Amino acid sequence: MTPIPLIAAALIALGTPALAQTRPIVVQSTTSTANSGLYDAILPAFEAETGIDVRVVAVGTGQAIENARNCDGDVLLVHAKPDEEAFVADGYGTSRTDLMYNDFVIVGPADDPAGLAGADAAAALARLAGSGALFASRGDESGTHKAEMALWQAAGIDPSEGSGDWYRETGSGMGATLNAAVGMDAYTLTDRATWVSFANPQSHRIWVEGDPALFNQYGVIPVSPRACPSVHTQEAQTFVDWLVSAEGQAAIAGFEVNGQQLFHPNAPAPS
Repeated sequence: MTPIPLIAAALIALGTPALAQTRPIVVQSTTSTANSGLYDAILPAFEAETGIDVRVVAVGTGQAIENARNCDGDVLLVHAKPDEEAFVADGYGTSRTDLMYNDFVIVGPADDPAGLAGADAAAALARLAGSGALFASRGDESGTHKAEMALWQAAGIDPSEGSGDWYRETGSGMGATLNAAVGMDAYTLTDRATWVSFANPQSHRIWVEGDPALFNQYGVIPVSPRACPSVHTQEAQTFVDWLVSAEGQAAIAGFEVNGQQLFHPNAPAPS
């Protein structure tokens, strides 16, 4: 029988992924990338190629950033650019790179009680505020919630004035908020990827889309070893480099649900 130490030495010499996977990385991520199935689709190729195991913590963007600030991750992948830039400026990330984009949409009941059809985002929110129709907000400091609040501000409306009346905050993730909106016959703002992947739309449908104000950019940031000495710097950078490479960008572009491409890669071309 071959001694176990010799087997281990042989595996190391062969560079087998089985032993390369001793330093897994943690990605603090927004929920839409996980709930849509993107990671399930693209991570196997990366892990097979590099032997690096990727573990995803999917929470709202605000919580993901807070977790990364607490050194509970190696890579940050979220969608709130000003907060991402602040994360880097404060020394917690080495650099931020555009990764991909999709868009937000406003979905609601089939009979469209607020009359949103044909409206842009600002007009739609103004109609909502004056109609008495219900609106479900995540209310959780996620990237989607931050985008929603920016849209209300651009429309000149303070939705807190309708809090508990027509404006309902769930304090939950996107899937739970969509379920609440369907259950209450309410409108809500969601990223398109989560909506396309949502299993319980019933008669709800998209009423507002295509407005440039609904653009939704995702960024990726390696956590800084200066702020977090325990970070797996080399493995984290390898993952980020793969995501923004031609191979990673093609993998993102190739991910579809129900025949729809959910994320559009837009990482800068290598100089």
